[in-house]
Amino acid sequence: MADRRIWDISQVLRPGLPVWPGDTEFAFERSWRMEDGSPVNVGRMTMSTHSGTHGDAPLHYSQGAADAASMSLDPYLGECLVVDARGASGAIQVADLPEIDGVARVLFRTFEAFPHEQWDSEFTAIAPETIAWLAQRGVVLVGTDAPSVDPQESKTMDAHKAVLQHDMRILEGLVLDDVPAGRYELIALPLKIAGGDAGLCRAILRELA
Repeated sequence: MADRRIWDISQVLRPGLPVWPGDTEFAFERSWRMEDGSPVNVGRMTMSTHSGTHGDAPLHYSQGAADAASMSLDPYLGECLVVDARGASGAIQVADLPEIDGVARVLFRTFEAFPHEQWDSEFTAIAPETIAWLAQRGVVLVGTDAPSVDPQESKTMDAHKAVLQHDMRILEGLVLDDVPAGRYELIALPLKIAGGDAGLCRAILRELA
């Protein structure tokens, strides 16, 4: 069997990475340097748990809920559907969706081009009714290229609450610019961080066999 094509849908972690306003900026520096006589190069990083591409843990939006270290990996592995939702306005509504049949993971592309260089506060959220509609059809994970399923200024976190109510999982900050709409295998494993409210991911899509 020929090798299946892989799409890397992760952001590059780097200084200057756009982050949620007020959150921790990403920083990287060398702590040991070969040019200074060390036998190896070693670096250290400072970052938010929500830097770049990440999976929200339920602890992020529900006090006392599961942290990133205790989440099951099952929702983050398996067949998914990539939906082109660039035509949605404000928030993705049920009317913006194609037929969802027999797929447990849905990823939404909302950006014409992912904003790698600057923060975009006008990103497209996902309506809580859409989350509920997807859950009723067996969807266990919702992913988006946006930084959140709720609008930036939301204080009620209605989409997150809908995810919690239906025991779903969230991937945020995906890069889907070069991925045609359709079905793929998703592999996106959040880091196993004790007490973590999110886990950074190296997320990929793989062509189905």
